[in-house]
Amino acid sequence: MDKRALRIAATADLHYGKHSRGMLHEAFAEISRSADMLLLCGDLTEYGLPEEAEQLVADIRATVRIPMVAVLGNHDFESGQSELLCKVLEEAGVNVLNGEAIEIAGVGFAGISGFGGGFGRRMLNAWGEPLIKQFVQESITHAVRLEQALTKLQTDRRIVVLHYSPIRATLHGEDPEIFAFLGSSRLEEPINRFRVTAVFHGHAHNGILDGKTSTGIPVYNVSAPALQKTGKPYRIVDL
Repeated sequence: MDKRALRIAATADLHYGKHSRGMLHEAFAEISRSADMLLLCGDLTEYGLPEEAEQLVADIRATVRIPMVAVLGNHDFESGQSELLCKVLEEAGVNVLNGEAIEIAGVGFAGISGFGGGFGRRMLNAWGEPLIKQFVQESITHAVRLEQALTKLQTDRRIVVLHYSPIRATLHGEDPEIFAFLGSSRLEEPINRFRVTAVFHGHAHNGILDGKTSTGIPVYNVSAPALQKTGKPYRIVDL
């Protein structure tokens, strides 16, 4: 198995609109020259419209020459056209994961959007009104589907791609009142159990960039707004 370092470029929360073509043309060109892989960690569009995805795809087709893996974010579901959006992305060579796994260059990737629900002792439980139970069940379902994706990977290096955060740490900087809507500890459990190599997520525009799970697995918040302080709307990690 090829054990060389894989240079992974990752970004999220691009929020492409109907007139965003060219917005990340330069960044994508830089990524294609300097990385082996590109991860797109959700909120690729503003309202989840296929026309918005077409704007993103135009920039991707013009510049990106490396494998791409993506998950959708909450914005990408807004218009109820996520299947069409995925089709647009996949026709441009983007591997969109929704509870699936894929192996590229000897590295395994498991991806799903994830969901909210909160963290640790403050995690929301399925008790009370039916709507609360439904919310919690959605959170559980995403964690189970992430686990199922991880079981399919036989590689030594396993990368998890999410939109929502599996830990509280990378959310610091956001208002604590919304932490429960930015991620869930339920996502952390399979990550720890399968001894994942690293986790990439978005969604936390005002969060911090680095954290670790309770077992020390590195977690990277690659939300483009959060990354702007570094001078680039993406991050490159060698794994």
